[in-house]
Amino acid sequence: MATTADLKNGMCIELNGKTFMVVEFQHVKPGKGPAFVRTKLKNIENGRTIDNTFTAGEKIEPVRVERRPYQFLYEDDMGCNFMHTETFEQIVINRDLIENSDLMKEGQIVEVMFHTEKDTVLTAELPPIVEMEVTYTEPGVKGDTASSNALKPATVETGATIKVPLFITTGEKIRVDTRTREYYERIK
Repeated sequence: MATTADLKNGMCIELNGKTFMVVEFQHVKPGKGPAFVRTKLKNIENGRTIDNTFTAGEKIEPVRVERRPYQFLYEDDMGCNFMHTETFEQIVINRDLIENSDLMKEGQIVEVMFHTEKDTVLTAELPPIVEMEVTYTEPGVKGDTASSNALKPATVETGATIKVPLFITTGEKIRVDTRTREYYERIK
């Protein structure tokens, strides 16, 4: 059993029978009254973020999680099929548990987070930056904009649509930030 003094960003805790990840926390000591800890918690099952306040020193239930590398093989009507990179064990993960799953392509390594006691999949995270080929984008016309940071929609090889600068053309390879779904850089 842990207390609120043990809270860290990224830590998983159990609250009301559900598993939450601590997004951020702040220890507050008001001039009057007891100290408390204000937290922002992300529900791992549905991705919703809630605000919760604990009194300082309150007991919390930490959840042990384990991160394992898996390679994305293919998707069928059962879900996304992955293979462990060391043991070659195969698992099926529902697409809803994978954030920005439309940026995932075959052969890509993802990090799958498991609840160690229940041995169930909590989430699957893509690498922070992925390489994609632009399959379609409108041509950018010089003088098309008044500002220097104009963006246009582009479809990448997985079918996802992201915003790219005007100079990107169809067939170019780019890097995409999977956390923000933004253009990162062009691959030369």
